[in-house]
Amino acid sequence: MSTWQSGFVQANGLRLHYTRTGGAGAPLVLAHGFSDDGLCWTPVAQALEAEYDVIMMDARGHGRSDAPESGYGPLDLAADLAAAIAALSLERPAVLGHSMGGSTALALASLYPDVPGAILVEDSGHAGSAPRPARDPQWLERTRAQIASYATTTREELMARCHVNSPTWSEAELGPWADSKKRLSPNVLNRLGEPSPDWEALLPRITCPALLITADPERGSMVTAETAAAMQALARQLQVVHIADAGHNIRREQFERYLEVVRAFLQEWQASR
Repeated sequence: MSTWQSGFVQANGLRLHYTRTGGAGAPLVLAHGFSDDGLCWTPVAQALEAEYDVIMMDARGHGRSDAPESGYGPLDLAADLAAAIAALSLERPAVLGHSMGGSTALALASLYPDVPGAILVEDSGHAGSAPRPARDPQWLERTRAQIASYATTTREELMARCHVNSPTWSEAELGPWADSKKRLSPNVLNRLGEPSPDWEALLPRITCPALLITADPERGSMVTAETAAAMQALARQLQVVHIADAGHNIRREQFERYLEVVRAFLQEWQASR
């Protein structure tokens, strides 16, 4: 980690932060989930940095990136990521996204087919084109208060809270998770109530190799087998791999198996380039 580079790019009118491992390997861009930030990928980046030039982006409103009032839907985040990839002069990188970052990767491959060389999506899928449900005012008030409370909660307290709520996560996950919460902007909540993309129109436009990693809905995974099948019907080249005994945070709950799946897909992608 001592040689990792941290910096900013001007992208889509914003100042976006990234951390990059460097090296001679093919570029691999990591897009985090809602309320996380780029360094939440640290264990994955450490595992893959000898093979790939890993770039961990902070999405708008997260980490050290700018936090505008609006623009937190998948299409906006895809435009941000496309601009950041161009600013960093990355040539057809693989893009691995979790949750919110997974929908960003799907939108990126649909709208900017010449940008990613391949996409990998961790527990994120299309849910039709209906608007995201607008939360009730009391929920929003509580959530804004929770985000505000992160500033007055110590890193150690947040790590302890995370360990209690997610006891199967490794110790290496706790610090980056806590740090991401302390850097989170309340503006990220403005994504609620925005219209969802028309995934039925977008997914057939994906032309690059694509992988969807799913887990167990009974453990909290969002993508059901039915949703995965519907996505494959729209994006014919989409591969699906199920990892058992994991929920929404697949890599944090089944790290070794997750890396096996990611490495196998990336190696196949590189062999076909």
